Parts: sequence; C-alpha cells; structure tokens
Amino acid sequence: MAETPPDTRARILQVAMDEFAARGYHATSVREIAERVGVTKTAVLYHFPGKADIVGALAEPMLADLDAAMAAAGLPDPAGARWAAIEGLLDVWLAHRYLLRMNLYDLALAATGTVFRRFRDGMMRANTLVAGPDPDFDGRVRAAQAIAMLSDPVVLFADAPVEALRAAVLRGVHRLLGDAGPRSRTATGPDTEPAEPTEPAAPAARVRPGRGRRGRPGVMSPSMADTARRMYAAGSTATEIAAALGVSRATVYRHLTDTDH
Repeated sequence: MAETPPDTRARILQVAMDEFAARGYHATSVREIAERVGVTKTAVLYHFPGKADIVGALAEPMLADLDAAMAAAGLPDPAGARWAAIEGLLDVWLAHRYLLRMNLYDLALAATGTVFRRFRDGMMRANTLVAGPDPDFDGRVRAAQAIAMLSDPVVLFADAPVEALRAAVLRGVHRLLGDAGPRSRTATGPDTEPAEPTEPAAPAARVRPGRGRRGRPGVMSPSMADTARRMYAAGSTATEIAAALGVSRATVYRHLTDTDH
C-alpha cells in the first residue's frame, strides 16, 4: 500500500531532526534529507517549501507548549506565578530536550524569524513572571539566571531519567533564588530540601486543572498529543513517550486510544 502524505511528513521531520542534530542545520541539505527518507527532493518540498520551514515544523510543538505554559502561569499570587513559570518552563524543556540539544549545534531555531520571535517572546514572558511585580535590576538579572539554569542541564543530560533531572534542576534554582518554593517551606527555613527530592510535587498554589497529585500533567496540549502520536507511529513505546513529554503512561494511552492505539 502506498504511504500516505502524513506518514511521509512525519518521516521527513524525524530524519531532519536526526541530521540537524548530527551534522548541523547549515551543513544538511534538503536533498540529503530526501535521500535518507527515500523520497525525491520535490516530495520534501511539497511538504516544506524550504529548509527553514522544516525547522519551523519541528519547533511548533515546543513553541505551542511554551505559550500554553506561560499563559497558565499567570496566577494572581506573585510567588505562585514565579514557580508556576519556572516549573512550567522546565517541563517544556524536558518534553522537547532533544530539539534543544539539536539547537545547540548551530542555533537552528534562529534560522527562521518567526520561530525566533515566538521563542524570544515566550522567554520574555517567563522573565516577567519569575522576576515578579516591580523588580529592581538585580531581580530581573536573577530571574534571567534562574531561567537560564533550566535549559543547560536539560541539554547536557538529555538522556538522564526525567524525574531525577527535573528534581536536580529545581533544587539548583531554589538555591539561587534563596527560596525552596511555596510547596516546601517548613519551620526549619527556606533552604530545607523537599522530603522526596527525586520527584518534587507542584506547589499547591500552582496546581492547575488536569494535573495529578504528584505534579505530573494529566492532560496534554494538542501539540503534545500530536508529538505523542508521531513518536508512537515511529515506534516509540508509551513509556518512552511519557518520559519524553513529562506525563504519565496513562495520559499517553488515553490520547493514543483516540487514534487507533
């Protein structure tokens, strides 16, 4: 049976991701992507008019999740908004850690102006939420430092267990801000470590509808669901998909069931 265009599109994206990560965006041609997929260059250009459009398609799920996380973090309480933004942004980076690692090679995400602007605007929104209301210059700098601390460990340790990596990153940010986060303040002071450092739960002030009791999302955004389906079609297991997206296996199964799991 002939392959359907959606399958070809997904294969193009997967091959492009692998090639960009291994060789860099600028060193990879559309023809080389086509050869690895097993289609003509014209077939690739049918789905993506140019190489920058491939990057845009690869980045779209991450950008959509970033927009959603920052929109959900806008809580009335400044402390709650700060940690909602920090943990929400970290969850986005963990879900898309291999795309971030690809970008480390030659900043491929800056290849298209639209992707760069959306990424920049999302990060500026995160800085505003983390800095809090009426911050001084030092406060804005600390917010930028806290945000920067979220991505580098995710890129460097992309293959580490997600929960352990998430917990370690959050502990570092807590120390930088001199604040263990709304959920873990105790009578012993703000530097007290969480009781279960391997998997910190979300603070009560930032738990949002659809999130489970241990802070893992109980629902996925449409872009995350699309990513899950693409990964499943490419041969990933539900466990691998859950780890990549930072959700439970039950959540993955629920979304995959909607499309002939």
